[in-house]
Amino acid sequence: MVLRRIVIAAVGSLLAAAPLFAQSSTKPSNDTYDQAVARHLETARQLARASAAPSDEPSFDWITGLTSDRRASRVNDLITVRVIENIESSATADSQLDKESKAKAAVPTLFGLETKLPDSIDPNNLASTRYESAFKGGGSTTRTSMLTATMTTRVSEVLPNGDLVLEGVREIDLNGERQVVVLTGIVRAQDLRRSNQVLSTQVAQLRIQYYGKGLMKDNLKPGWLVRVLNKVF
Repeated sequence: MVLRRIVIAAVGSLLAAAPLFAQSSTKPSNDTYDQAVARHLETARQLARASAAPSDEPSFDWITGLTSDRRASRVNDLITVRVIENIESSATADSQLDKESKAKAAVPTLFGLETKLPDSIDPNNLASTRYESAFKGGGSTTRTSMLTATMTTRVSEVLPNGDLVLEGVREIDLNGERQVVVLTGIVRAQDLRRSNQVLSTQVAQLRIQYYGKGLMKDNLKPGWLVRVLNKVF
């Protein structure tokens, strides 16, 4: 009997507390958006401090650092391009033209007048023309250009096959002179070094634009009258 009374009392206590538990669990939150964000940030900071706290257990983070791949693979990742371009071209052209023309006219009969011509004149060889022309020309051109630079670009797009689209702009203003370098191209992710560097020879559809503007640039440019005369003559 005593045991039965104890069980009945315990069940009654649980039933009486059940509405209180249900009410507390279904109570709506009155936190604002800023408060929720602040609470989330505080929780993140606590977790970060807890993970950074020293532990007696051995850590193997150095192994993860050695095996992890930090090469660029996402949009806005940075890749350094080492530009080493050496272009050399030469062309040689030779042309030769020879032309010769001959014409001969004869008057065997001319109303009987051919009989009155002197013996030194042959009626069969009264007119004769000859034309000769010769032309010979040649030309040779040689051009060498070299560009060496180092430029950090940004991944603007990741193609479906994993290739990375690069674009970079460098602008320098110094003493009224402005120099702008623009580089675009496509690189394969497997061609990147672990330091996120790549050679320009490994960049597909490479396009480099280099131009300047300023007092020195303007002085090196001929005037409009000189440009007009050069086009005319």
